[in-house]
Amino acid sequence: MIKRILIVDDSPISIKIMKSCIPKDKDYELFDAADGQLGVDKYKEIKPDLTFMDLTMPVMDGFHALVEIMKLDQRAIVIIVTADVQIKAIARAHDLGAFSVLRKPPSKELIAAAIKEVDETLAQLG
Repeated sequence: MIKRILIVDDSPISIKIMKSCIPKDKDYELFDAADGQLGVDKYKEIKPDLTFMDLTMPVMDGFHALVEIMKLDQRAIVIIVTADVQIKAIARAHDLGAFSVLRKPPSKELIAAAIKEVDETLAQLG
């Protein structure tokens, strides 16, 4: 069951849009970080159940942050949310351990469906 969600994106507007897309009826605890390094640090601190991550960020990009998070927790669930929907970028994200890749800007329906999919996967894993 998802309780804590971390959003890692260097754009305050993107973070605001993501937060507005997350269903309000579940009382999720929402956290955010402004770059990949801060995202890794925040991941260590709060141990979120789900992380939404941009790829293109300063300090540490989403690919490197994903690698660091997967080193910390092989069961981490990270959904990449990016405008970079090139096949190579999507394939690399999956190869590095991303749960899925969503296109920016996200919609409420897309985010709700992604969260539902993660919840169902977590339920199956026990």
